[in-house]
Amino acid sequence: MRAAVLREYGEPLDVTDVPDPEADPHGVVVDVEACGICRSDWHSWQGHGQWADDQVPLDFVLGHEPAGTVVEVGERVESVREGDRVAVPFNLGCGACGECLNGHGNTCLDGRALGFERDAPGAFAERVHVPRADYNAMPLPDGVAARDVAALGCRFMTAFHGLAHRADLAAGEWVAVHGCGGVGLSAVHVADALGARVVAVDIADGKLDRAAAAGADATVNSREEEPVAAIEAVTGGGADVSMDALGRAETCRNSVDCLRQRGRHVQVGLTTDAEKGEVSLPTDTMTRWEVEFLGARGMPPTRYDELLGLLEAGELSPGSLVGREVGLDAVPDRLAAMTDYETDGVEVLTF
Repeated sequence: MRAAVLREYGEPLDVTDVPDPEADPHGVVVDVEACGICRSDWHSWQGHGQWADDQVPLDFVLGHEPAGTVVEVGERVESVREGDRVAVPFNLGCGACGECLNGHGNTCLDGRALGFERDAPGAFAERVHVPRADYNAMPLPDGVAARDVAALGCRFMTAFHGLAHRADLAAGEWVAVHGCGGVGLSAVHVADALGARVVAVDIADGKLDRAAAAGADATVNSREEEPVAAIEAVTGGGADVSMDALGRAETCRNSVDCLRQRGRHVQVGLTTDAEKGEVSLPTDTMTRWEVEFLGARGMPPTRYDELLGLLEAGELSPGSLVGREVGLDAVPDRLAAMTDYETDGVEVLTF
């Protein structure tokens, strides 16, 4: 099969022939119909994470937001059949540890991250292997396009889990979203679907236009306005929930600073080598006003049906955020475009 392989950090991916995956006894092989192209892939391509012993290996296939059709089934798989159309969360649970059994497969004690670890090659490829398929292969509702599910990818599931499960977002609350790339636009769309009011922050007017189309009630260009003051003015005192969807020191700090009393900050953006996973925060202020800091990683596979239910009901339209569909040969260029934030909404690899 053909795949886009990481040979050297920061160099164009090598689109070439590689061996087809084979299903292990508990796994399935999926014929990839679509796979989102995410900023997490860009971090991997750049070689970020060495400081945390979390660097993606070389000679490895990236891509972690696939949807497609099952073409091979392991002998011990019980609930998945050849021909089933499935989505695959990037946070693959073992299905047997305490975290998985208690509904927290995204923090599995023996989990794998699809497209990030040697044991879980990714989906910038014609086919991908899904381990522990009874736990990790999520059946797709009838009539849902693979492109839309790939656009859901880690961005929508991360945004949904962060807002609905971690921050317990309520209808009518104000949400500030800092950074309007894929996960930020998804957060705007999810928050709007949940009945919240949204103010979106970015430095690019084009991305803010997309945020407005996705449901933002107000937008702030942080190159032209001081974002914290602007958010406080729009919301009448500060956001109830704020999400850093980018991972830079200034966006994380702004997200915390723009909250009202007892506000909830949700961190989903990953830092670069500039921050090395550490950002200075106003802890005394957070203590004084009882501000919460919440991490969110992906979403438990056992709750994926909630997100797909919103999609099936027409409450979410991830396809509306897709700005570009590309073939496998174009994936290296689209990763490079992320370096200067030149992507167009959500970008998706399709076959």
